[in-house]
Amino acid sequence: MTPNQPAGKVVIFEDKEKVSAFGNAIKQFDRASKILNLTPNQVALSKEPRKIMEAMLPVRMDDGRIETFRAFRVQHSIARGPAKGGVRFHPDVNLDEVKALAFWMTYKCAVVGIPMGGAKGGVVVDPRKLSIGELERLSRRYFAEMISLFGPDRDVPAPDVNTNPQIMAWFMDTYSMHYGDYIPAVVTGKPLALGGSQGRNTATAQGMVYVVRQAAKHLNWDLPNRSVAIQGFGNAGSFAALLLSKIGCRIKAISDIDGAFHNDSGIDPEKAIEFVRLNGSLKDFHLTGHAEKIDNPLELLELPVDILIPAALENQITHENAARVKARLIAECANGPCTPEADDILDSNGVVVVPDILCNAGGVTVSYLEWVQNRMGYYWKEKRVQKDLKEIMDNSFWAVVDIARQYNVNMRTAAFIVGIKRVIEASELRGLYA
Repeated sequence: MTPNQPAGKVVIFEDKEKVSAFGNAIKQFDRASKILNLTPNQVALSKEPRKIMEAMLPVRMDDGRIETFRAFRVQHSIARGPAKGGVRFHPDVNLDEVKALAFWMTYKCAVVGIPMGGAKGGVVVDPRKLSIGELERLSRRYFAEMISLFGPDRDVPAPDVNTNPQIMAWFMDTYSMHYGDYIPAVVTGKPLALGGSQGRNTATAQGMVYVVRQAAKHLNWDLPNRSVAIQGFGNAGSFAALLLSKIGCRIKAISDIDGAFHNDSGIDPEKAIEFVRLNGSLKDFHLTGHAEKIDNPLELLELPVDILIPAALENQITHENAARVKARLIAECANGPCTPEADDILDSNGVVVVPDILCNAGGVTVSYLEWVQNRMGYYWKEKRVQKDLKEIMDNSFWAVVDIARQYNVNMRTAAFIVGIKRVIEASELRGLYA
């Protein structure tokens, strides 16, 4: 350390007390595995992740200090192909959450028939507090530290909470520099100029909308004029609002980390998106006159709407508030927003939940299509991407509905049955349960 240089600071955020996301994921798995009568070997080798890496990332800040950030990468399964899963930058990232997200990704890929396994990564950081230079150095350090895990045939990351195409570009460049080649297939969700796919930016929301359209048919609903509340107004939530409004739905409520807002007559998503673009969040959106502020943001989940779209973080609907949910259809754009105890209450109240491992799989589906295009070196127009995405999401929805009817279970358990069967089959063919 040079004279007068500030001492390094370790930035570690304490985990908040909350329900174990991985514990919830295991409960969801167990409900399906009992129906399938899995053997002890099949259960044991299907639950725990195959590989976990944890690291402390030293990053030089703009003022010369060295701060150290805790980081994770978890690979749950590679039975059906290379691991696939996003990297999130958030103050509340922890190992339990990352294990759960990797677990869900394994079965998400299987449900929609994507030949990949499950992974997830994260860094404990609030990226809003970093300069662009600090963010780049942190991103590159993360990928360099974990580089032995990554590769087009090993583990392919993507954007997640608070990460974006620019960060994916830094990831890809770091990997390419290390190997002395141009290797775009190591990461998906990249900018178009670096091998990204048409339709990737809206993929999670668009895939959810395709599923909601099929769910409306399943419920004998006319989708136009249905009311919607959306928790989370990031990439997925904002595009979900925009796409649903274009087909005639009324967006009655939206929220993000800085507040929740309601207008019974409907919120114009384009105005809300423009407000966020100019101001960085929905904070003070009510001052525009387009909506009223909801004092307790969690009350958004309990509004009298037809469709509720959780598009934020895990464990938002629990045994404490599930009975007050008034929506008849929940489309899980987030990962793990409903706990198993909440599922039981929602089931008893006749609420249809389209589970995360089906509903938000549009993102990983188009990520897979991007990976395919990178491997071919041939890129498709958006019309081709949307055609493939719609076909995959529509077919996957009805495959899950068929299983739900066959076993007389809810859609979450049915989706896990579909996914588990496919992962078990691939594992047994490879001899992994021998």
